[in-house]
Amino acid sequence: MKGFFAGVLAVGSVWAAAQPAPAATARFTDVTREWGIAFKHVSGAFGKKYLPETMGSGVAVLDYDGDGRQDLFFVNGTRFPGSSVAPAYSALYRNEGPGQFKDVTASVGLKVEAYGLGVAAADYDNDGDLDLYLTALGPNHLFRNDAGHFKDVTAEAGVGDPGFSASAAFLDYDKDGRLDLFVTNYVEWTQATDLRCTLNGRDKSYCTPESYKGQSVRLYRNLGTGKFEDATKRAGLLDANSKALGVAVFDFDQDGASDLFVANDTQPNKLYRNKGDGTFEELGVAAGVAFSETGVARAGMGVDAGDYDGSGRPGLVIGNFSNETMSLYHNEGHGLFLDDSPASGIGKESLLTLTFGAFFFDFDLDGRLDIFASNGHVADEIQSVQPRVAYAQPPHLFRNLGNRRFRGVGKEAGPALQQAVVGRGAAYGDLDGDGDLDVVLAVNGGPARVLRNDTPMAGTYVRLRTVGERSNRDGLGARATLSLSSGRKASADVKTGSSYCSQSELPLTFGLAPGERAQKLEVRWPSGKVDVLDNPATGKLLVVKEGLGLVK
Repeated sequence: MKGFFAGVLAVGSVWAAAQPAPAATARFTDVTREWGIAFKHVSGAFGKKYLPETMGSGVAVLDYDGDGRQDLFFVNGTRFPGSSVAPAYSALYRNEGPGQFKDVTASVGLKVEAYGLGVAAADYDNDGDLDLYLTALGPNHLFRNDAGHFKDVTAEAGVGDPGFSASAAFLDYDKDGRLDLFVTNYVEWTQATDLRCTLNGRDKSYCTPESYKGQSVRLYRNLGTGKFEDATKRAGLLDANSKALGVAVFDFDQDGASDLFVANDTQPNKLYRNKGDGTFEELGVAAGVAFSETGVARAGMGVDAGDYDGSGRPGLVIGNFSNETMSLYHNEGHGLFLDDSPASGIGKESLLTLTFGAFFFDFDLDGRLDIFASNGHVADEIQSVQPRVAYAQPPHLFRNLGNRRFRGVGKEAGPALQQAVVGRGAAYGDLDGDGDLDVVLAVNGGPARVLRNDTPMAGTYVRLRTVGERSNRDGLGARATLSLSSGRKASADVKTGSSYCSQSELPLTFGLAPGERAQKLEVRWPSGKVDVLDNPATGKLLVVKEGLGLVK
């Protein structure tokens, strides 16, 4: 063990000693209309101030047709019974080449009315294409992808959770080669049980989750026959007090099994360690991630995991309520996390914003994971009682400076990141095939936004797509580690979910600082198999197949 920790410290010291790349001028451009995206979220609001109206929805970046281009799926709400609001539908946009997207929702079988909130995409039946799971104000929907056309198989699969579902993620928690499904649920709310709350003592406002009972998360185990079984209780995950909105799948203790972090709203966050026997143990309090430093449960929204300091251990970023700041948990090892938010520079800047979507990504490809946060309050009248807090808010973009420090660069990144919106879900992906990572932002009750990354590249990159054989087809749960000539190592897990009700692209992107060379790429699969690529090519997508290594 002593040798192991010495190695971890050596990696950390290399990272700390390395000088950050010269700061590239961050630049993002709104290309939504130019690229043919006309999606607008419908909250269904008709004057009743129902809680789901303000929760918004998510977005997925996925290659549903396997042509190598990342497509977009936007989750939509719809009308409430008794209203005159027109029905609305989620939308799938096919990427037809750089800067060209086409709405193919109806033609692929996805024009289904549901009050949607979240989405997860993965190949649950191992047939080579990505399937879709749509969470909703119950019931949820599972759409099986058959060569680019989707079929609703919810009933036969047994995953139509009837609750108030939010984020979801596919993972192979028992490492049997079949993808299981984890679903967060929020609170017990129906139109019949809707409560009247107020901010100013006069007008109805949206009630906080404290007004309602919670709902347990759900874990569905894939039986391999097209059916799933509810394994929530057996796995040790049943929790009627949960008010979950976000989930991150990550191997925080590096034992090769996928663990779960659940962001709860006004309830303690949960860290579930995978014991490797089909069950989980909850360690949130012991790990230091359940409460704020003052011992208070925060309003956790979206969450993501990533190795933002080069230690080899994934940390966490969590979106919280206004006047709480975002959380940035550093993974210290030994099962302990420390909140880096105050010292890192993101705490002060995020104090007055309410963050839903949040994720790590390397926007300038300098080899350090940066942070994007989608912001917007839940109360449209908030400024009348809190003058310093706005309803519509611009997103945050935090550049990683190294040494666990970040600097907000959103205000200098162009008009696209200065525009205030009621942001909810957010995701990233290389939408135009130029190697850098673009951003997609879902807006509550408004038009979605696609932000092209026009930041000058600091260096180059390695992109990786995994194809499992003994492991699940997508390679979810695989860990990729890139060794560089500078002595630095970068690692990332292949995963679904994260952010808020959203999913970013499955391929991994590693940025290389100027002068760095990629020396070795190691992929450790859930099966235990390890593939190694010496001197991997940069500036292109590499496809690695389990047991065969590089195939493209």
